[in-house]
Amino acid sequence: MHNLKFPNCSNENHTIENNQRLPEIITSGYIHSIESCAAVDGPGIRFLIFTSGCPLRCLYCSNVDSRYLENGKQVSVDELVIEIQKYTSYMRYSHGGVTISGGEPLMQAGFVREIFKRCQELGIHTALNTSGFCNLTSAKSVLEFVDLVLLDMKSFDSATYTKVTGGNIEPTLAFAKYLNEINKPTWMRFVLVPGLTDNRENMTGLADFIAPFKNVERLEVLPFHKMGEYKWQELGYEYLLKNTSPPSPEQIQAALDIFRSREIFAI
Repeated sequence: MHNLKFPNCSNENHTIENNQRLPEIITSGYIHSIESCAAVDGPGIRFLIFTSGCPLRCLYCSNVDSRYLENGKQVSVDELVIEIQKYTSYMRYSHGGVTISGGEPLMQAGFVREIFKRCQELGIHTALNTSGFCNLTSAKSVLEFVDLVLLDMKSFDSATYTKVTGGNIEPTLAFAKYLNEINKPTWMRFVLVPGLTDNRENMTGLADFIAPFKNVERLEVLPFHKMGEYKWQELGYEYLLKNTSPPSPEQIQAALDIFRSREIFAI
């Protein structure tokens, strides 16, 4: 298991104005790639930005080539906004918008905040796809400019979470609770991996955790797949789930039934 340090967002600088700590404007950051017409990471047609850099080491990661900031390309916020504006008609017609994913976007909180701020000034819907494994103080400044959060709940059982990600579950739970506290619209995501995350107690625990939240609009059960396995091989990393099969329709239905039994809108 990788020896990970909790991210402290050390690249976030602050200035004092009127006795308040305000995030400094970050004008550039590192991205892995963009997808101009995505349809699965939020409502409508989305302009999808994948940032580089991630503190977790998920066993099923499809973007393992975005682990480190230096894996990405440095771009300016201005460059991205110019590109985004080319697709505004598609986004508005479909009630879509801009989604920032990763990697882990909140490792570059100031950069992501500025992109979202500029998007909202243009009337563009914003969505953040995150693991919630972050510095909550830095994340709060980003959430001011986020319309929807897509939160990846890797597991509820802490031992399973660590096995899946190499990290500690507590930051994600704190992040989820904060989203509920501020009533931020949220779509939860749960990757169903046979023999890893599909333990009934794990799923029941997650369902019981989410059920009281008023901000959660849906929970998406995402079947495990191996579409990113080739990247692990190309980079010389050992893919530990090579003998794991995708969940069967029956296993997916069983997971949906658990979440729906708690009156969670699960799909």
